[in-house]
Amino acid sequence: MPSYGFLSTHPPTRCGLATFNAALAAHLTADGTRGGIVRVTDHGDDQQAGPEVAHTWSSHTPAGWRDAAAVLNTFDVAVVQHEYGIYPGADGEDVLPLLRRLTVPSIVVLHTVLRRPSARQRSLLEQIVTAAGAVVTMTDTARDRLLVGYTVRPDKVTVIPHGAAEHVGAPADRRTRPHLLTWGLLGPGKGIEWSLRALARLQDLDPTPTYTVAGRTHPKVIEHHGEAYRAGLHQLGAQLGVAHAVDYQDVYHDQQTLGRLVRSADVVVLPYDSREQVTSGVLIEAVAAGVPVVATAFPHAVELLDGGPGLVVRHQDPVALAAAIRRVLTEPGLVARLAGRVRPLAADLRWPAVAARYGALADGLVADRAFAVSAASA
Repeated sequence: MPSYGFLSTHPPTRCGLATFNAALAAHLTADGTRGGIVRVTDHGDDQQAGPEVAHTWSSHTPAGWRDAAAVLNTFDVAVVQHEYGIYPGADGEDVLPLLRRLTVPSIVVLHTVLRRPSARQRSLLEQIVTAAGAVVTMTDTARDRLLVGYTVRPDKVTVIPHGAAEHVGAPADRRTRPHLLTWGLLGPGKGIEWSLRALARLQDLDPTPTYTVAGRTHPKVIEHHGEAYRAGLHQLGAQLGVAHAVDYQDVYHDQQTLGRLVRSADVVVLPYDSREQVTSGVLIEAVAAGVPVVATAFPHAVELLDGGPGLVVRHQDPVALAAAIRRVLTEPGLVARLAGRVRPLAADLRWPAVAARYGALADGLVADRAFAVSAASA
């Protein structure tokens, strides 16, 4: 079995990319396969990392990509998480010389594919795809956007869905009122204000719904704006008369606690403002857990939910959001129909199945490399 080096943000950093990388690494090395993390961070070595972290690439280290590449080259395959904002340099450009310095096959996982990138962003992503051994998008939408909007080789691009944890067996907290849930790091663009306005339109229901907003404010939002967004949500809830029905959980839940919370929800609400989001781990987790989802029409939601296990509404439209939530809570048979659409999807979304597809992709790259070396020496 090939060994894996992973390049990404990673716990104790708390963000979706770090959570994704930790889960993928854990499942690809669960059978004892050797693996190690090259952790990208803004904090240097001041955060205690786990034993799986082989090296820390601090954004404050000039040309830190050299040492990071050297560590990744000690493994058979490098798995690189890509997001424009996590690597040093303009638009995270320092990941490119790292990829070019690798002597082992690489898999680059694209968490964002912009529809309208800047000229620099387009050029950078095209060069990243050229340097990579293989590229993974997590939705067909992202793949199509990449092939249409960028000059890349189609044969390099594979679609593997975002993995989901196994929440099916998690005990749910019993609720006496309908429970709406949104979770993840908070900040402008999360759209919680639209959910609060929708909640205000559901106060005629008996019993009235409660709404949990679980997650800390994004560290970069705190750095630049403090807790202004969260404070604004509290103020809006009070103005709308729904503050008593909203539970803000300013914590980053562990997997077990999150599993119980997700299973207690009657509706997961994803009111995001973004029209660019081609990958949502929260969406995948909710669908895999079998909980009905009401989401705005961001690309991943349209692809996964339209005609599937949830309802999609217009952006920034609390009337439509409230109407969709009301349907889920009151329309006879709708929840059962939505749940029936989950079953064909769920097995393929679990982390073991997703990791197996990454393993197969890595095996192919290693075999191709071995063949090329053998042919060159013949």
